[in-house]
Amino acid sequence: MILALIIFLITYVLMLTFQKWRPYIALASAAVFIILGYCGIFEINILSALSAVDYNVLLMIGGTMGLVTLFIESRMPARLSEMLISKVPNVKLAVTVLALFAGIVSAFVDNVATVLMIAPIGLAISKQLKISPIPVLIAIAVSSNLQGAATLVGDTTSILLGGFADMNFMEFFWMEGKPGIFWGVELGALASVVVLLILFRKDKQPVSAKVETVVEDLFPTYMLVGTVVLLIIASFINEPANGGALLTLYNHRSGLICVAMCIIGVSRACAIKHNTDSLKQVIKDLDKDTLLLLFGLFMVIEGIQTAGVIDAIASLFNRIAGNSPFLLYTLIVFASVILSAFIDNIPYVATMLPVVQSIAAMMNGGAGVEPYVFYFGLLTGATLGGNLTPIGASANIAAIGILRKNGETVNTKDFLRIGVPFTLTAVLAGYIFIWLVWGL
Repeated sequence: MILALIIFLITYVLMLTFQKWRPYIALASAAVFIILGYCGIFEINILSALSAVDYNVLLMIGGTMGLVTLFIESRMPARLSEMLISKVPNVKLAVTVLALFAGIVSAFVDNVATVLMIAPIGLAISKQLKISPIPVLIAIAVSSNLQGAATLVGDTTSILLGGFADMNFMEFFWMEGKPGIFWGVELGALASVVVLLILFRKDKQPVSAKVETVVEDLFPTYMLVGTVVLLIIASFINEPANGGALLTLYNHRSGLICVAMCIIGVSRACAIKHNTDSLKQVIKDLDKDTLLLLFGLFMVIEGIQTAGVIDAIASLFNRIAGNSPFLLYTLIVFASVILSAFIDNIPYVATMLPVVQSIAAMMNGGAGVEPYVFYFGLLTGATLGGNLTPIGASANIAAIGILRKNGETVNTKDFLRIGVPFTLTAVLAGYIFIWLVWGL
């Protein structure tokens, strides 16, 4: 077990140090575990490692990314933003509404893609009113991070939770007769609106915006909405009684829906344009690094799990929290907030999900408890923790990159002024709600 833990820690340190090489570091680490498995040190081989990969998650991420590219190309997000801004009287409400809209979009679209869609509107408004675009884009970024945990397709971490806990689209809204994590996230969003109104209380300059963006093709919008509808319908399909091919299709139904809709959208776009530009753009925008990183991490986690590392970490958490579910829940939420402020939440959540599952199984004198309150606490803390620092989430990095390209310098103080109160308020709202509803 010690050797497996050392390999895992080295893997994590290397991924933090050489972020551009994270996918290849994860794949190399997986290869080390497999090689040591064939040497008889670990109980893992190439087949068991590949079987540990959640292909449904990878298909969902890949298919959703393609649909988002087509959605952005249609210019519908820009038009919707302009429509919203044209209805508000001043900068304070404009920034708040724009951030809230970014959050709503992010519940169904990747966080970074959301920032790329909404940021140009924020820049245009800032230029028109001659105000700094820095707080505007930071507000958009942190809001998109918050809402990513609201639905199954909102963020990679949500997709990871859905795949690991076998949760369907509707169970993020309502599960086992109780409100799901969606409502905790939305409560946090409402609390964050108050924070934004306070932060921008002095910005009362009048806004005069026009709806200028023209959307000539509504099909990508229909495809994105259709994908969500199909995912909802798929959540009501019963698991086939017999195994085999039908069971395989059932277990990968969400991913296959996303990929199929993406293929339909790309094929139509190529046929209309009589070229392959849309296909090239989708392939270019596909976040291959994230897909490869997850592919490798699934195998690495299988390696440390077979070596007993997951159970050892779970035992450590169990010793700290004792037999108190509330103390354990609190520990998971706020440890996740702190850690995710400095490290990427994707590998963190991928690693911690089996840990949380093991902790839940150890509680109640070994009889085990339902793990959902801990899953939701993990997702809440890990998703929102990234808003504490400029490097804590990819959406933050994307927003700062856009600002730099526009000649703006973002210092840590600028980010913390918005990120810290926003994060703490949203986390506390979600933390209290989830415990009151799902607490043991």
